[in-house]
Amino acid sequence: MQKIRAAVVGVGYLGRFHAQKYAQLAACELVAVVDAQADVRDSVAAELGTRALGDYRELIGQVDAVSVATSTPAHFAITRDLLEGGAHVLVEKPITETPAEARELIATARARGRVLQVGHLERFNAAVLAAEPYLRAPRFIECHRLAPYRERGTDVNVVLDLMIHDIDIVQTIVGAPIASIDAIGTPVFSEEIDIANARIRFENGCVANATASRVSMKTERKLRVFSPQDEAYLSIDLQQKIVTLIRKRKGAPAGGQLPVSIEEQSFEQGDALKAEIESFLACIREGRPPVVSGEAGLRALETAMRITEQVREGVAALG
Repeated sequence: MQKIRAAVVGVGYLGRFHAQKYAQLAACELVAVVDAQADVRDSVAAELGTRALGDYRELIGQVDAVSVATSTPAHFAITRDLLEGGAHVLVEKPITETPAEARELIATARARGRVLQVGHLERFNAAVLAAEPYLRAPRFIECHRLAPYRERGTDVNVVLDLMIHDIDIVQTIVGAPIASIDAIGTPVFSEEIDIANARIRFENGCVANATASRVSMKTERKLRVFSPQDEAYLSIDLQQKIVTLIRKRKGAPAGGQLPVSIEEQSFEQGDALKAEIESFLACIREGRPPVVSGEAGLRALETAMRITEQVREGVAALG
């Protein structure tokens, strides 16, 4: 089968990893990397034995699939031009700066019959995939995503940088419209919001409480799901790849037994980015919709922007 011709636009910290994955896969050929900084693109191109380009427009007509891993403000124009030029696109999260831009990309991809996938990487996390069968009818979901402060990524606020991962997972699990949001947060070390908490109430009664911080002393990515219908509590450690299922025992516990059973499974760290890119290429080959569609990216963006706006209003009110 003919190899898919692939390229990456934006080969800084994250984009370099995208380029490495394409170069490793037998199903495709990495034909070029693109970056505005000559030293960056030349370094990655030399490492992977491919061409270095300064203008993404040179890719049009030369490639089948492109990862867009630039800064968020550049996502829209680059992705639009590539889709219109006939390429399938995997764009990093958040999909765009505004919902209007995201809707235009979705419409363009649909009109051109192209795959538009959004890089919500946690959907390919081994622990999340293993937990899927137990994620039914949740009543309460708690998310903690904490990280130390780094300059990288501060072009967007912590909601669009970190919390949006959990927003995407939670909205996928719950599958119901949002009834209300109550959010609070503040800048700490940057000009943008560095820590935020959002309480999201869904129309089906489920409530999600999400906290994201990039000024923490530790790194943590945990999701806890409570499902009274199943009399179960599920804890997912997305960082350590551990899934713990705690269920109420049926009948009276025997002597010395806890009233609950605890099942814990650990998974190999795996390579979520490789899995994400392999899924993207499979969608192109098989003509099927992506795991994380443009619509899913738009849904997460809209919620993240609602939270951001509420946090900013709260910060402004405090003067």
